[in-house]
Amino acid sequence: MNQSLIEVNDLTCTVADEILFDRLALTVASGDVLELWGPNGSGKSTLLRCLAGLFEADAGVIKSSVGLLYMGHRSGLNRLLSPLENLRWYAGMQERDVDPETQLSAIRYVGLDRYKDEPCHTLSVGQMRRAALARLVISKSRLWLLDEPLTSLDVDGAALLRNLIEKLRSNGGGCICATHVKLELPQSRVLELSA
Repeated sequence: MNQSLIEVNDLTCTVADEILFDRLALTVASGDVLELWGPNGSGKSTLLRCLAGLFEADAGVIKSSVGLLYMGHRSGLNRLLSPLENLRWYAGMQERDVDPETQLSAIRYVGLDRYKDEPCHTLSVGQMRRAALARLVISKSRLWLLDEPLTSLDVDGAALLRNLIEKLRSNGGGCICATHVKLELPQSRVLELSA
């Protein structure tokens, strides 16, 4: 039996006097990928922020047995730092000692070896998204909460993200992903939120 990574029961959330979800329940176990679908304003990003502990729901219970990684729809990068410096800063924020070779390997994996020392403000939007994806490469978290991770990625970048999610699954992790674009991963589940 797969280990439950997160369980949500009776989650209710109101924003600007609008109920986004009412008594929502979901479970993600090891090996699961749950895609959140719905139009803008349906609560996909708010749900992810609730699960990450960044937004307080009106009611409900969230139980998680593992560490999680939240990546919002913005890159979360310091534009004055290089991709390598941003990754080093991220690892430090996670209080993890990630050796320099592992950091370089992550930057290479996302295809930014030539740009590893360039300030992020000189990169394209797609390259900045790849720099953000380097966090997933070094992550030890077993549950990923990803908000529109395919945004600004080309075909190769999207394939890279799918490979990272598949590696997570094969190592017993799981992923919840808010998206307007199908991840096209085998056996992913869908939760559709309506506006």
